[in-house]
Amino acid sequence: MKNRWIYHLSRKKDLDASLELEFYIPSAEDKNDGFVHFSTAKQLAISAKKHRNGEKDIFLLEVDTHLIVDDLRWEPARNNEYFPHLYGAFFKKYVTRLTAISIDDSGNHLLPKLKDEPHE
Repeated sequence: MKNRWIYHLSRKKDLDASLELEFYIPSAEDKNDGFVHFSTAKQLAISAKKHRNGEKDIFLLEVDTHLIVDDLRWEPARNNEYFPHLYGAFFKKYVTRLTAISIDDSGNHLLPKLKDEPHE
């Protein structure tokens, strides 16, 4: 199911590299795969554990898919579940919330309340 709200976990160093730009510079993993990885609210905790477990200086970027005109595709990935992938520039104007993420003593990210509603 396509969701209106999607989420990206970014390292501080990647955000810092984008400070003077209108878009975010993709992570090394995103560059390697050829697209920017996102998750829905229901997918995010597992994605954080799999791809950013124990990492500090992580930021959550909330994106309203209504703001993305082109280049967003929903493709099967982990467990054949559909994930949002952005094949174009990740413009800052897509982001509706930017939040620093803390971790607990086990290395799990403490995520804020996330929006979960279908894309209409």
